[in-house]
Amino acid sequence: MPTKPDNRTEPEAAAGADAAGSAAQDPGALMQIEDLQVHFGLRGGFLSKLTGRGTGAVKAVDGINLTLRKGEVLGLVGESGSGKTTLGRALLGLNSPTGGTIRYRGEDIAQYGERQLRPLRRKLQMVFQDPHASLNPGMDIRTAVGHPLRIHNLVSDDTECEAKVVQALERVGLTPPERFLSKFPSDLSGGQKQRAVLARAIIAEPELLVADEPISMLDMSVRAKILQLMLDLKRDLDLTYVYVTHDLASAKFFCDNIAIMYLGRIVEYGPTEQVFADPKHPYTKALLAAIPEPDPTLATDRELPRGEIPDAARPPLGCSFHPRCPVALPGCGWEARDLRALLERRWLTMPVEEYTKEKALFADLDQLSAPGLTKVVVTPGRGTTAAKVLEYLRNLREEDSATEPREPFWGGVVTMQEEAGGVAVQFEESEDPRLRVLPVGEVRVACHLYPAGDN
Repeated sequence: MPTKPDNRTEPEAAAGADAAGSAAQDPGALMQIEDLQVHFGLRGGFLSKLTGRGTGAVKAVDGINLTLRKGEVLGLVGESGSGKTTLGRALLGLNSPTGGTIRYRGEDIAQYGERQLRPLRRKLQMVFQDPHASLNPGMDIRTAVGHPLRIHNLVSDDTECEAKVVQALERVGLTPPERFLSKFPSDLSGGQKQRAVLARAIIAEPELLVADEPISMLDMSVRAKILQLMLDLKRDLDLTYVYVTHDLASAKFFCDNIAIMYLGRIVEYGPTEQVFADPKHPYTKALLAAIPEPDPTLATDRELPRGEIPDAARPPLGCSFHPRCPVALPGCGWEARDLRALLERRWLTMPVEEYTKEKALFADLDQLSAPGLTKVVVTPGRGTTAAKVLEYLRNLREEDSATEPREPFWGGVVTMQEEAGGVAVQFEESEDPRLRVLPVGEVRVACHLYPAGDN
């Protein structure tokens, strides 16, 4: 059976909506995550410290529900800043959750301290992205690989420890092991270092491995070999993997199920084959479109999402992907910041004279920068009037609506009218889209293109 992730708002979580997605409902799971949050507080300057006012937080992981079953390979996929690495680290207690639960074999470990987590470390291991930094340069391979055995008191003497190290090195393909025992990390290639890191990870007989971009720092020639080695270890040692990556191609090869993450949320989840064959969320479609085509005769134009991933400390309203989405709907979460972004995108392509003329219509675009403004009064610039600003915005709407593809922003504008010496722009009300199971297949998607009535 697949994992069951779900993104829910607080009222929905309290009401127990979508019980099928609730981690607490599955007693047969290896690990169950419910409404998990990992927020990092921002450090303020002198003034904020003096006044005692907080400066907000980065919502790196913002309400994840997930059930991980034994023997599964789950891929966490997304751009840099999507929260996938933070989620993987939180599962092992390397990042402390600020909310939610993580049940490992029924035991909630979310708020455990290091003393409580230490006995679990041998069962919950991590393979880090950079094998060059993962190994202590002052330790030979014999010492580095055998270190977990001594930390967890799993061997009684040096002879037993070396025998287990030799066995682990053989499992990961560092043969003959006697050739590598006395070597230091600087004596090994990148692929050999990652094999040594895998040997250290499996030597204490873990159940779960979180692999954070384990092949991204390696040469292309050895990436497939390392992934195949990890699959062989999964089969031989009955391992469960959480595979963190931005590389959809490797995820397709390696993962049973895949969770697409964007700005701390899961936006699409399903069996890997189904997600690749028929992606539902516009973000998933964009990621798949970005995969390079090795055959130059099949090269096609790629419609990549505009802009960059937003600031997690000031996330967009509603669906976090809507500012970049080419098919966003009126209720996806439009706000004043989106109007500023639209104007700035337009002005970037204009001659300086035209840009100067249009920008002079507005007194200060900073008034459009506050997050969450669903109504804003745009102040005219010096020497102009609200009527001229209103005429400009209406003409811009007509111009954008006549182009292909159409600018979805204007669908979220309810009214534009003169008010209080400026132009009041009112946006459509919105809500966060929940991760919903689709009528056909096992895919779940968090997108207003698939409303509750389709469930």
